[in-house]
Amino acid sequence: MALELLDQKAARGEATRQSLMRSAERLFAEKGANNVTIREIVETAGQKNESALQYHFKNLEGLIAATHRYRDAQIVAVRSRCLDEIANQPNQPHLRDLAVAMVHPTFELAGKYADFRRYIRGFSLSLATSDVPPLISVRRGSREIDERLGDLLRAALPQLDNESYRRRLDAAIRYVSVSVYGHAQQANAFRGKTGELFYHHLIDTLVGLLSADESPETRALSREVAIFEGRLSD
Repeated sequence: MALELLDQKAARGEATRQSLMRSAERLFAEKGANNVTIREIVETAGQKNESALQYHFKNLEGLIAATHRYRDAQIVAVRSRCLDEIANQPNQPHLRDLAVAMVHPTFELAGKYADFRRYIRGFSLSLATSDVPPLISVRRGSREIDERLGDLLRAALPQLDNESYRRRLDAAIRYVSVSVYGHAQQANAFRGKTGELFYHHLIDTLVGLLSADESPETRALSREVAIFEGRLSD
């Protein structure tokens, strides 16, 4: 009996956590992250006071972090499947295959689940505009999956040195984040022929962004900045 009561309490607690996270996603999608209060999230989740959020997440930042972890786990599961499919190919993967692995998880989940679409509307723009480098922000999931995709991307872009590669990948992540945010505002986002067209156009653009050669001007300025910042000797 005691064990059954503990299980029931744990189930109620998880239901409350999920309700708070889904309420935050809905409100962030509707009003923007900077225009939502803890009180609104708690009331939308059907809770009586703010102590429910504090009990489960400590504060708003904790709730946001937990929401990201929950969604990242979903993304990692789909991306792992994409990488397994790439690994089963007889030949070396093309850059387009890797671009698909980057964006397909978001499109698959958003196409299936309305709450995931709300998550995109509520949070994806903040990734593109954050002061934190995107490569750090997106590394909330499985390190193994990050490294598998990262190793494949690095091998597919030999024309870029390490610093240029990181800069290009940061730009790619920001571009994808802004693009899916904009697409998510449409009534039938991620579905139908319009969604398919956007998906393939996004992949095309991503391949072009990643594979473009660096100009002599960019290489020269990159060296000057590295010297100025002390990362390279003159």
